[in-house]
Amino acid sequence: MLTGLLGGSFNPAHGAHRRISLFALGAFGLDEVWWLVSPGNVLKPAAGMAPLQARFASARKVARRAPIRVTAIERELGTRYTLDTLRKLKRRYPRRRFVWLMGADNLAQFHRWRGWRLVAREMPIAVVARPGYDAPAMASPAMAWLRRWRRRHSQDFIGAKRSAPALIILRFDPDARSATAIRAADPEWHRRAESLYQRDMLTHRAIVTAPEATTR
Repeated sequence: MLTGLLGGSFNPAHGAHRRISLFALGAFGLDEVWWLVSPGNVLKPAAGMAPLQARFASARKVARRAPIRVTAIERELGTRYTLDTLRKLKRRYPRRRFVWLMGADNLAQFHRWRGWRLVAREMPIAVVARPGYDAPAMASPAMAWLRRWRRRHSQDFIGAKRSAPALIILRFDPDARSATAIRAADPEWHRRAESLYQRDMLTHRAIVTAPEATTR
């Protein structure tokens, strides 16, 4: 199965996450997308970070009736960095082929991730354009290195799945929705999240909050 991976804090999840995932599903013929809800991210401020249960609940709500699995598997894997997460996922699910999905905002700071070149060698990367981030992403140190492996067409990109690095930029009508704007308009959103009891859609384990932080 060809599976897209979209990582993030989902603080909260919103329609743009869903739209990006559905677009990638169609563009690459993915079987499904996994949303990796991070326990935390030290590249983002701790202030304003909602508990894991609330963020997971928001993702479950947004992903309803779509081929999207919401998971907090990083907690079970015990990983702190994306590189370690991807390697462990590949070992745990050897019959799946993965594509890493990320927004242009993440590409702009990709060079700050631990072992980012090794991340790029683990699986193909699809970057989704985001309003206001395209220019910084294209001028970033990571893009300077990745440019040689850029693919222009989705079929060429998928054909490169066994020979990462491979990069493609997905272009479609931009979606301006953002978690930052949602939190600014409703700082207490997480208090109303339906998070009393939930199970991980991948591991089927109960979701609980812990203080550990995950970085990219």
